[in-house]
Amino acid sequence: MNQRQETTASINQITEGVIWKQLLLFFFPILFGTFFQQLYNTTDAVVVGNFVGTEALAAVGGPASTIINLLVGFFVGLSSGAGVVISQYFGSNSHDKLRFAVHTAMALSVIGGAGMMVLGIATASAALSLLNTPADIMGDSVLYMRIYFLGMIPSMIYNMGAGILRAIGDSKRPLYFLIASCIINIFLDLFFVVALGLGVLGVGVATVLSQVVSAAMTLFVLLRTKESYQVRIPEIRIHQKYLSTILRIGLPAGLQSAMYSISNLVIQAAINGFGTDTVAAWTAYGKVDSFFWMIMTAYATAITTFAGQNFGAGRIDRVKKSVRVCLLMAAVTSVVFSFIVVGGGPVILRLFTQDADVIDICMGMIRVVSPAYITYICIEILSGACRGCGDAFIPMILTCFGVCVLRILWVTLVSIVSPGISQIVFSYPLTWTITSILFIIYYKKGKWARYRA
Repeated sequence: MNQRQETTASINQITEGVIWKQLLLFFFPILFGTFFQQLYNTTDAVVVGNFVGTEALAAVGGPASTIINLLVGFFVGLSSGAGVVISQYFGSNSHDKLRFAVHTAMALSVIGGAGMMVLGIATASAALSLLNTPADIMGDSVLYMRIYFLGMIPSMIYNMGAGILRAIGDSKRPLYFLIASCIINIFLDLFFVVALGLGVLGVGVATVLSQVVSAAMTLFVLLRTKESYQVRIPEIRIHQKYLSTILRIGLPAGLQSAMYSISNLVIQAAINGFGTDTVAAWTAYGKVDSFFWMIMTAYATAITTFAGQNFGAGRIDRVKKSVRVCLLMAAVTSVVFSFIVVGGGPVILRLFTQDADVIDICMGMIRVVSPAYITYICIEILSGACRGCGDAFIPMILTCFGVCVLRILWVTLVSIVSPGISQIVFSYPLTWTITSILFIIYYKKGKWARYRA
């Protein structure tokens, strides 16, 4: 290799390359990775919805899924603190600090996964009862939750390991691992449900086994690498200094994620009161809607890593420019996705159910929420950029007020004054708009630029 090639190879493209090109090169593997991760639950819903029935669909994707997302989302948000710290250390070439942060992060994933496994299994029945889960799906919902939580340790190991790889700029290998495990999940779903007739039990076991596969592949890469982010089993432990830094960034991010889930729990409880068909419709819409969140999550992950590495390298100007570019891409994407969902809803929904009443209810939800997707993008992109620069507390407060508090107040009010599905789901575009305005104001003030890991 000549000197010119060595210089080119040593350049960190996230801190030096063309912004829009590097964002897209980083974004698409994350997007496809998130897509295949989402397919875990979507495949479960498709298989049970078509081969078992409406009650099984509601059990897998209704209240149980909402509670799972609350706990898992909290930990994934918490682990994003590790990703921010690691990306900043990588951007500033602080290799010793990077090594300590990586081993602290892996220890946190094992401890957090074990804690969530115990909590989820122990509280499944009580939590579902609090959400007014319909009696005809209660048994299957409890079963699915408990099986899912048995796989929490491998799930958290994968999420943390994939986060480490993305933080250093490698978004491709987490994608490959998810593709492999998702294919396994599909085949196992069909085998356990269609061939063996195990129903909800089958999709739960299939999901856990495929999560074990993705965790094993991620660990294999982290153990075998010779780079500074290599994981060494004897060194996996909590280093208090680095844990404190991870929690300072990750805890607010985890709480922010939990606030979304808490407000969704309130909405789920309100929707449960309308009966099983409405719960199934909300489940089906949730699967369609999840692809929008998948895209926005990919943008947010990309801008968080992009901002983190550039912030660590002292390139504030590049952070600001990358935010503008990412907002434009997210805006275009949200408009296109709105047209697809509103126009193709009846066709898409038949992937999940053939019940005409369920589809009709679901289309009513789509017409209220989906056209307003563009009002959400500032929340995800601006909070991701701030978090990448180490500022997670204020974004958490803004989300708490704009999304959680306002949404709960709205749902409580309409449930008293004018109860109806359209009024309840309107809480989404309403709170997105208000919270986006708050984020724009905060970002413009620039206080996020003073933090450092």
